[in-house]
Amino acid sequence: MANHLGINFISEQVSHHPPMSCGHAENEHFTYDVTSKLRTKFLGNSLDVYPVGRTRVTLKRTGEVLDLVPPPTKVNNLIFGRTWLDSPGEMVMSNLTTGDKVVLYFHPCGWFGAGRYEVDGYVYNKDEEPKILITGKWNNSLSYQPCDIEGEPLPGTELKEVWKVTEMPENDKFQYTYFAHKLNSFDTAPRGLLPSDSRLRPDRSALELGDLNKAGVEKTRMEEKQRAEKRQRESLKQEFTPRWFRLTGDVTSTPWGDMEVYEYNGKYAEHRSRIEASPSEADIDSKSQAFKPWQFESEI
Repeated sequence: MANHLGINFISEQVSHHPPMSCGHAENEHFTYDVTSKLRTKFLGNSLDVYPVGRTRVTLKRTGEVLDLVPPPTKVNNLIFGRTWLDSPGEMVMSNLTTGDKVVLYFHPCGWFGAGRYEVDGYVYNKDEEPKILITGKWNNSLSYQPCDIEGEPLPGTELKEVWKVTEMPENDKFQYTYFAHKLNSFDTAPRGLLPSDSRLRPDRSALELGDLNKAGVEKTRMEEKQRAEKRQRESLKQEFTPRWFRLTGDVTSTPWGDMEVYEYNGKYAEHRSRIEASPSEADIDSKSQAFKPWQFESEI
């Protein structure tokens, strides 16, 4: 995604088994880096999803580094009934530079929807003292208020809204946010689009147009090509190598297990510079490009 409100973003699936993805975003104020690997637990008619990963945000002005651990997700009525999501548990954001942190508790949904979407918690200083209480609903808005050492609101203060969910497009069949639409739009695509860009996926395009049969056929075709590419790689005794991210050698610990960490290798910026310097490549109509994520395209 190129220059959307000043932000550039690139992501890549760096492993298929186990499925792992990485992302890097940047603007003049911050950099955002994530390595994500999900663990799941099937429970009959529900599925628990554990976000094994590492998310870091670096603030450029101060150099402060923030670390985020999101809560798990529970998919209910996976087979029978109306499917719905819940995210019971804690979300912790730690300032690795100052020692401050935010701990938010996402309440589980009770009988008849009691407590659904509700969130509350505190901002703590490096001495683990609560300084600000936070409350609200994660699907609507969050508010904050200064508090005392016991976590009670300070006299003379009041709740102030600090975050509110953006409006959603009306009658959107996928219930996408405007931002999600921008991610999938050619309006935020750079000139000289990568052939592996997911905007070019034929199954995604068919799904967006409502052609479910074609989407299924295209998905199967791509999966067969993926298997063929893997066989070709194995016959050449070559390991799959991510293009835009590299292993750091670091291992991060999460409440659900340890995970190796990838980082952005900076090569996409070099690629963009070459494309911009070659008008013939940069002026190719992105919508006419074929989707080619395969490393051995000529052999399969």
